[in-house]
Amino acid sequence: MQVILFGTPQFAVPTLQRLLDHPDCKVIGVVTQPDKRRGRGKQLVPSAVKKVALQHNLPVWQPKRIRNAQKTLSELKEARADIFVVVAYGQILSSEILSIPKLGCINVHGSILPQYRGAAPIQWSLYNGEQQTGVTTMLMNEGMDTGDVLLKLIKPIGLLDNYQKIAEELAQNGADLLLETLQKLKVGDIIATPQNPTEATYAPLIQKSDYEIDWSRSAIAIHNQVRGFYPNCITNFRDQSLKVMTTIPLENIDWESLPLTFQPLRQQSTNLLNLQGKPGEILSKIKNFGPVVQTGEGLLLLQEVQLSGKRRQSGWDFFNGTRVKVGEIFL
Repeated sequence: MQVILFGTPQFAVPTLQRLLDHPDCKVIGVVTQPDKRRGRGKQLVPSAVKKVALQHNLPVWQPKRIRNAQKTLSELKEARADIFVVVAYGQILSSEILSIPKLGCINVHGSILPQYRGAAPIQWSLYNGEQQTGVTTMLMNEGMDTGDVLLKLIKPIGLLDNYQKIAEELAQNGADLLLETLQKLKVGDIIATPQNPTEATYAPLIQKSDYEIDWSRSAIAIHNQVRGFYPNCITNFRDQSLKVMTTIPLENIDWESLPLTFQPLRQQSTNLLNLQGKPGEILSKIKNFGPVVQTGEGLLLLQEVQLSGKRRQSGWDFFNGTRVKVGEIFL
């Protein structure tokens, strides 16, 4: 089976690698987003998918707008692929593109469709406090993640799971599910099921403002924001930007589900639950863990942070090294 993979970030790499390693598949090229300028030197950096493609001497197409890239479209038609596999490519495919491969286009999407259609499904599922997520393969149409579903895989979300962890796991799960999908399609052992549009939810592109912490929200809401948009959530401390990397809400959680290393935290936090302060105010500290902050509802422990221009550090090292005082306020 001759395959062209459309994909850009690291999330797509396991699928590409699995296709390259599979004896029944031949990857004949990849389509990915144009190189982007990154870092202080603004050097052009290739996508994660392009890096792998170049290692395997694969043809690479990088149109800025694939709908209007007639040269790329002509070359894709000439490649005579059996199937296009799309994983986090980052552009909507036109009906002309979808009609090119003999067996159609299959998308690997990081949610349980029709939930969280769109660009950032993993991030928004964590932000909204979902207790499970998953990955779906589907036959693509012109809509945004609206095609008929082929296979689904569901996995639970733990309280301390963040975007990086879930994305890495779903990337591997998606690669496995894609190969299972291709095998079942090959032998005709799969039924495409239409999505129920009334059950659809959406995961739009993340905006810079989504990273800003509002301390008047509840502890669990801020915790979900921090782990969903990991590692980019920010607050202001002493007129400096402070990234909040890892947090733990201290109320109404199932301590038994957490690793044993958190049991000392459970014992110490019980004595703090009667404290009261303004949203964003540092009320106390927990030894070896970090500062405890009042939110709009409940207390939140800052387990890992990063001051602007500094390395990331534990909340405890931040508290001591920066000489944080009880009563100071995050804005």
